[in-house]
Order: sequence, then C-alpha cells, then structure tokens
Amino acid sequence: MQPLPVRTHVLVVEDDRDLRDSLLEVLEEAGYSSTGAEDGLAALASLQADSRRPDLILLDLQMPRMDGPSFRAEQLKLPALADIPVVVVTANADAAQQGRLIGARAVLRKPVKLPQLLELIPQVVGAGSVGEGSE
Repeated sequence: MQPLPVRTHVLVVEDDRDLRDSLLEVLEEAGYSSTGAEDGLAALASLQADSRRPDLILLDLQMPRMDGPSFRAEQLKLPALADIPVVVVTANADAAQQGRLIGARAVLRKPVKLPQLLELIPQVVGAGSVGEGSE
C-alpha cells in the first residue's frame, strides 16, 4: 500500500476568531491541513510544541500580546523555524512596506479574496520565493 501524500500544512496567526476559523475551514476544504493561533505568542508556542512544522504561515500584523512583526522577529531567531515562509494578511494601509520590512514572501490585504489566497499558497510553498502579492 502506498503512503498517503503529505498535505501542505498552514499555520494561520490571526486574532479575529471568525476570520481565523473561516480561513481554517477554507484551507481544509481546499485540501490543506491547518492550525490556528490567536496571536504571536500562541503561534510560537504552537511552533515549538507541534511536531508538524508548517509549510507556510499566514500572519496578521496587528494582534494583542504579540503582534506580527514581533512574532516574525522571534521566528527568525529560531534556526529550525526561520525558513518557514510568511504571507502577511492585513488591513493596514502600508501593508506592502510592512511585509517587506519583516521579510514576508507576499502580502494579502483584508478582506481576503479567497481565490487569490488559494492561488498564492502553492506559489509560495513551491517556488520558495514570490514577488509581492496584490494589495
């Protein structure tokens, strides 16, 4: 019997519970495995505790306790996690600049257009480097 293919795993770091749950549901329906975290601290704890390393992190910038830029700074300090690509998902007006500052592979503006998100994931995970996403 052939082993099942490993599904791409996405960590969604978003403080808005409804949006996080919606993104998780869409990702699962599209064939991805996914987990969620309500802020940067929860995401770091998840990354360090979970044996399954995500292939991609969808990261909000404005969150309580630990915001997106602070999370990204901590992620980059951890050699085992530093190379996980990040896609910023934000409503910030200066999203593209903030995404560049933290080394994000792409930026998606809220409200998230689901077809755009689903098209972007394989590009980021598969190619290793993607130009700036649409705003």
